[in-house]
Amino acid sequence: MEEQTVFHKILAGEIPADTVYEDEEVLIFKDIHPKAPTHLLLIPKKPEDFVPSIADLSESTQHVPAMLILKAKHFADMHDINGYKLTFHVGKGGGQEVFFLHLHFFSQQILSAH
Repeated sequence: MEEQTVFHKILAGEIPADTVYEDEEVLIFKDIHPKAPTHLLLIPKKPEDFVPSIADLSESTQHVPAMLILKAKHFADMHDINGYKLTFHVGKGGGQEVFFLHLHFFSQQILSAH
């Protein structure tokens, strides 16, 4: 069995997160150490989509980064965010701290309440 990360525990409801969006595929929540006025993390929710890192992608999980990117675009459109940066960290050398594939969403716009 793979090691349970903080993101596994958030999905299981064992650790709280400041959730801003959720659907059947993705959970989006605020980063606890923000590097921008809006700094969100997008994580997949389906167990078959759990991958430690971009470096661990396979044919069966190659859709996960695209899904996260499209969810980020959808979220930005819903909140009228017209400029943002998306980042995947890959491995310790690439700055990855949690080994559960996730996408960072940064914007200088402050997230408005909807």
